Amino acid sequence: MVKQSIFGRISTLVKANINAMLDSAEDPQKMLDQLVRDYSNNIADAEAAIAETIGNLRLLERDHAEDVKAATEWGGKALAASRKADQLRQSGNAADADKFDNLAKIALQRQISEENEARTLAPSIAAQTEVVDKLKDGLNGMKQKLQELKSKRSELLARAKSAEAQNKVHDAVKSIDVLDPTSELGRFEDKVRRQEALAAGKAEIAASSLDAQFNQLEDVGELTEVEARLAALKSGAAPAIEQ
Repeated sequence: MVKQSIFGRISTLVKANINAMLDSAEDPQKMLDQLVRDYSNNIADAEAAIAETIGNLRLLERDHAEDVKAATEWGGKALAASRKADQLRQSGNAADADKFDNLAKIALQRQISEENEARTLAPSIAAQTEVVDKLKDGLNGMKQKLQELKSKRSELLARAKSAEAQNKVHDAVKSIDVLDPTSELGRFEDKVRRQEALAAGKAEIAASSLDAQFNQLEDVGELTEVEARLAALKSGAAPAIEQ
């Protein structure tokens, strides 16, 4: 019952602390560090409870040893009183011999009483010894679990940091269309192409206007020649025909 009450209480506290931290976990490292601290504190509580149990066992053992010692001493006193009674009786002093026999009886009664006390304590000592042994084993198991927890903490922190880095990479890749600098170059290229098209259009318009001007010059030339020939006709001079 002592073993169950100690480790049952500690187990309940550990589970409650773990569940609370997992529910509110934001920083994995802080959560794991706190878990290690709490488990270390639970081990300290277990050590204190086990130390108290061991202390009680040692008291029982001390009481048992004192009862055994007292029983032995009363047995020695009973033997000494009985021998003294025998000596007195052999010397003819029956009255004093009876007194020492009575003392021997009293000593034997005390011896029996102490033996009964020691016999009563023996099962309790045996049970408490078994409990203490189990508690020590349980405590050693908790300490081993603490070492495993510390090792697991390092592993989990490394995995958490790796997962965080991977998530950042995935988020960066996911937003590549927004953050990709070549997308800006694409828009600038479109702008340049529009400007080039505009320049080409202006050039085409300018070329068309220049052709029209030359056409006008040719038309002017033709009209001038016609006027010259008409003037020649009027003057009676025959116009020269180009060979």
